[in-house]
Amino acid sequence: MLELEHGFRVVDVNARLTPAPGKRGRGLAISPDRLERELHQAGIVTAVVSPEPAPETSYVGPNNGVARLSVERPFVAFARINGTRSPERDPTSRLRNAVTRRQEWHTTPRDVERYAYDDRFHGFTLDPAVDGLPDEEVLAVLEDVDLPLLVTGGIDAPPETLAETILDRSFPVVVAHFGGHPLDRDLMHEMIDRLEHVDDCYLDTSFVRYREPLERALLEHPDRVFFGSGAPACHPNVAVMELLTLDVSEDKLIRAFSKNVARVIDVLAPESG
Repeated sequence: MLELEHGFRVVDVNARLTPAPGKRGRGLAISPDRLERELHQAGIVTAVVSPEPAPETSYVGPNNGVARLSVERPFVAFARINGTRSPERDPTSRLRNAVTRRQEWHTTPRDVERYAYDDRFHGFTLDPAVDGLPDEEVLAVLEDVDLPLLVTGGIDAPPETLAETILDRSFPVVVAHFGGHPLDRDLMHEMIDRLEHVDDCYLDTSFVRYREPLERALLEHPDRVFFGSGAPACHPNVAVMELLTLDVSEDKLIRAFSKNVARVIDVLAPESG
């Protein structure tokens, strides 16, 4: 695919990287070299990468693999975490959450501390539908280390659930897909509404295929939108073009493509290289 030509500095907060050849989660697995090449084609200068989510899996190995593959590439590694609690809020799930205990594959408070103080990692990722939600001890350590958490939002973890479990915490939270995966416009608009009442919460644009919520968020909350491609499941060129064709000012595009995220994740600022 031809390289896109545009004058923006673009930073991607949502890409996946598969460390082990032949192994994959729910998404498309491509080599780190191909991912780097596709990012370059789209004019993306750096991308946050993390392992694909996988049920009942210890992420220690995949996280270390992602960190290793990020060396000397335009990647910023986030560590994927998981938890014991179900995101469902019905009475049965609430009871199950109250009695469930950590298994050997679950992220522990000590794991969070190790990732946070390992200079290879700069934040965390979580898909509640696959990974579950952290327990109170893990959440407390996440607050202590105060690194950003990128959480997949959608029908399996709607805005109401995120508000009750994560959004009231002190660390920055980036809700992927505008909180409406897959393609649920009502949930996207509900998540935009919640920005009025939640501090340090941001939305990433990955897999948001509708102009209306994208333009609404950029017009009403121009400082809260981060660009995310969803690569490799979506080609970065497609994700960039979706923003370039919006009816918003150049200033708002500059904010979404890089200025906003640089304010929250220091390593993605221009001066960080």
